[in-house]
Amino acid sequence: MPNTKTNAWHAHQQIVHDYQDSGLPWPATARQIASFAIETDRWRPQHSLLVGQCAEELSRAMREEYFIDPQGRSVRAKHAVRTKKDGHQVSLWGDWRTAPREFMQAAFAQRRQQIVGDCHRLKIDVDSYNENRSPEQPIQMVFDFSDDLAELKAFDEAS
Repeated sequence: MPNTKTNAWHAHQQIVHDYQDSGLPWPATARQIASFAIETDRWRPQHSLLVGQCAEELSRAMREEYFIDPQGRSVRAKHAVRTKKDGHQVSLWGDWRTAPREFMQAAFAQRRQQIVGDCHRLKIDVDSYNENRSPEQPIQMVFDFSDDLAELKAFDEAS
């Protein structure tokens, strides 16, 4: 059975390649490429895509909802947990102020794993760049965030 997600990615990647081949400005923003895709009839909204777009916008809004805790910190209110429901991966959203502890523990652990995954991907990219494009002057990347976190905490406390 074909993987529809992979097929969609390939179709979207083809749109990007078509944009690049069109002679329009490159590098380009995703909005420029999207305008090209719509104007040239390479992309049309489908109901499932509209639902997906709405869900993404709602998710973005939930990620950006903050409140001030009793200690005066700006705290993200809504958190998601990826789980399986009816055999499909879904993200369930909960509110920090009302979600059970187990939900929040899972949400925090999954968020940490996302950060680790991002760091892993960045390390691969930097290592490849250094080995293949800049072996004489490799870009140094530090993955210990202790100093960064301390600096941000000090900034927050001074504000």
